[in-house]
Amino acid sequence: MKLFLLVFFLLCFHFLFVFTLSLSSDGLALLSLKSAVDQSGDGAFSDWNGGDSYPCGWSGISCANISGIPEPRVVGIALAGKSLRGYLPSELGTLRYLRRLNLHDNEFYGVVPMQLFNATALHSIFLHRNNLSGPFPASVCTIPRLQNLDLSVNSFSGNIPDDVKKCKQLQRLILARNKFTGEIPTGVWSELDNLIQLDLSANDFKGSIPDDIGDLVSLSGTLNLSFNHFSDRIPSSLGKLPATVNFDLRNNNLIGEIPQTGTFSNQGPTAFLGNKNLCGLPLRKSCTGSGSSSHKDEPGNRSKGLSPGLIILISAADVVGVALVGLVIVYVYWKKKDDENACSCIRKRRFGDENENEKRSACTLLPCMNGLKNEEGNDESEVEGDGGKGEGELVTIDKGFRIELDELLKASAYVLGKSALGIVYKVVLGNGVPVAVRRLGEGGEERYKEFVAEVQAIGKVKHPNIVRLRAYYWAHDEKLLISDFISNGNLANALRGRNGQPSSNLSWSTRLRISKGIARGLSYLHEFSPRKFVHGDIKLTNILLDNDLQPYISDFGLNRLISITGNNPSVGGFMGGALPYMMKTSHKDVNRTNNRLSLDNSRGSNNYKAPEARVPGCRPTQKWDVYSLGVVLLELLTGKSTESSPTSASSSASVEVSDLVRWVRNGFDQESPLSEMVDPSLLQEVRAKKEVLAVFHVALACTEGDPEVRPRMKTVSENLERIGR
Repeated sequence: MKLFLLVFFLLCFHFLFVFTLSLSSDGLALLSLKSAVDQSGDGAFSDWNGGDSYPCGWSGISCANISGIPEPRVVGIALAGKSLRGYLPSELGTLRYLRRLNLHDNEFYGVVPMQLFNATALHSIFLHRNNLSGPFPASVCTIPRLQNLDLSVNSFSGNIPDDVKKCKQLQRLILARNKFTGEIPTGVWSELDNLIQLDLSANDFKGSIPDDIGDLVSLSGTLNLSFNHFSDRIPSSLGKLPATVNFDLRNNNLIGEIPQTGTFSNQGPTAFLGNKNLCGLPLRKSCTGSGSSSHKDEPGNRSKGLSPGLIILISAADVVGVALVGLVIVYVYWKKKDDENACSCIRKRRFGDENENEKRSACTLLPCMNGLKNEEGNDESEVEGDGGKGEGELVTIDKGFRIELDELLKASAYVLGKSALGIVYKVVLGNGVPVAVRRLGEGGEERYKEFVAEVQAIGKVKHPNIVRLRAYYWAHDEKLLISDFISNGNLANALRGRNGQPSSNLSWSTRLRISKGIARGLSYLHEFSPRKFVHGDIKLTNILLDNDLQPYISDFGLNRLISITGNNPSVGGFMGGALPYMMKTSHKDVNRTNNRLSLDNSRGSNNYKAPEARVPGCRPTQKWDVYSLGVVLLELLTGKSTESSPTSASSSASVEVSDLVRWVRNGFDQESPLSEMVDPSLLQEVRAKKEVLAVFHVALACTEGDPEVRPRMKTVSENLERIGR
C-alpha cells in the first residue's frame, strides 16, 4: 500500500512538473501579468492557458521567429482599452525580444518597475491613460532603440532628469497631463536629433523655455508646452525649428514681444493665447507702452456739494430717462415679435404644404438676422470686450469670392435644417450662385481673436475634395459661416436612397472614385494643411456629392468653432452642404423631426468612432479619422448602415459598427465567399472582384483596434490610388 501511494505521488509530481515546463519562458513571464491584474480583467486573459507550449495564440500577444532561435518569441503585447486594473510586474523585463508594449487606456497603478527596461529590444512603450505614478523612469533611456514613449494622462511627478538625453533614437516623447514639476532641463534637447513629437502640456513646469529646444531639427506637428507655468521671454531660437512645426504655448506666464523670425512667422494668435504679458504680432497687441498719467484732484477742484435746484433738475432728468428706456424696451419687444413672424415665412415655405412654386419664393435672411443690419442698411451690431478688426463686418477669406452683407441678407434663402448647431440656409445670391450659410450662435464674444484665428486657418484649406469656407461674419449676437453649397446631397442618401434602402445608383467604379477622393482630402488635412487638421467626425452624412458624384468633405473644424461660440459641439453639423434629405413634413411635425435628426446624428457619429475615441476626455488624433474612413469604406463595400434607427436594427442591411467590423473580419477568417459580404448591387460587376477585395483589405487595416497598427492617411490614400490602375 505504501509503495502504491509513493508511486501515485511520484506520478502526480511528474505530470505537474511536465505541465509547468511545457510553457515557454516568455509564456511564464506573461502569466505574471495575468496574476498582477485584478479578477475583473479575467475576460482579457480567457485564452491564456498555462498548458500551451507557446503564448503566440493568446489574445493581445504577437510572436516572431528570431534568427538562430528554434522557438518563436514574444515581440508584442497589445492589451489597450481592456479596463485592466493592477500593477506592472517586473517579470515583463525578461521578455528579451519584446518590441512593443501597448497597455494604454487601462487602470494600471503604482510605479513602473526598473526591471521592465531589461527588455532591451523595446522600441515603443504606450502606457498613457492609466493611474501610474512615481518619478520619470530615467532607466528607460538605457533601452538602445527606444523610439516612442507615451506616459501622458497619468500621475507621474517630479522633474525630468538630464538622463533623457541618452534616448538617442527617441522620436516621440509625450508626457502631457501629468504632475511633473520644476524646470525643463537644458542642454539635453540638442542630443535628441531624431525627435519628431514633443508634448509636455498640462503639467506644472516652471522657469524659462530652454533655448536648445530650437535645436530639434526633426520636430514636426505641434510643439506643445501649453498649460504650464513657463515664464520669461519666448526664446528666439524656436524660430530655427522646421517651418512645418506649430507652436502651442497657451496659458503660461510668458512675457515680452513674440519673436518674428523663422518659424514664428507661420504661427497664428491661438498659439499664444492666455499669456497676458505677451505682445506683438500675431496677437495684434502693441508692445509700446501707452501709459496714461493719473491726475489727482486739486483742492480747488473738489466737489463742494450740490445745490437743491440742481438736485431737483437731476431727479427730473432721471424720471424722463427711465420712461425713455421703458419705451425702447417695449419697441424692441414688439420689433422682435415682428421679426419672428417674418422668420416664420421661411419655415412655412420650407416645411409647409404649399406647392412647388410657393416653396421656391423663399424669404430673405434679413428678417431673421436680428442685430446685423436694419432694412435701411445701418449697422446695429457692436461687439464688446476682446474685439478687433472684423467685428460687425462680413469678412471674405477667399480673395476670388465677392459678396456684400446687404446682398447676403436680401438674397433668397431656404432653410435646409435646424439643430443644436444652429440653422443652415441655402442662400441664392444675386448672380444666381448658391451658398450655404450657417448661424453658429450668440455667445463667445470674449473669444473673438481665437474665433478669427480658427476661421482663417480653416479658410486656408484648399483642396478639390474639401468644402471651401468662403467668408464669415462676427457680431455680438450673430456668427455666420458662408461656404460652398454642394448640390447633390450626401453619401448616405446616394448609397441608400431617401427611404433607407440600398441604392443601385452607385456603381463600383463610382464608389472606388468616391473612396479615393475622400482619402485624398483627409490626407491633405493630415499632412499638408496649415494646421494638419484632425477632422474627428468622418461619416457618410459629412461626405457631400456634387452633380458629377465627386466627394466633398464637410464640417472639419466646426466642433472647435461651436465650442468657442458656446453651443453644444457634441452633435454633428452640416457646414458646407445640406442635411441628409429635404424633409417634407407638415408644419406641426417640424420640432419633432428636428429632434429626431439631432438624436440620429449623435448616435451615427458615435458609431464611426475608433475604440480609443470613446474614452471620455480623449484628444482627437489622426488615427481616429483613419478608423472612421475604414468604416465608411466597409459601408461602401457591404451596403450596410451604421446609422440605422432602432426600428430597422434587425434588418440585414444594417448592423452596429462594432458588429460590421467584426462581421467582415470573421468572414475573411472563415474564408466566406465574397458574394456573402459585398453589396448585392455590385455582384454584376464581375471584373471588379480583385478591386473590391483590395479595398476590403485597406478597410480592415484602417479599422485595427490598436491605433499604432493603423496606417497613416497618406499611406491609405496611396494604397487606394493603386487599385484599378
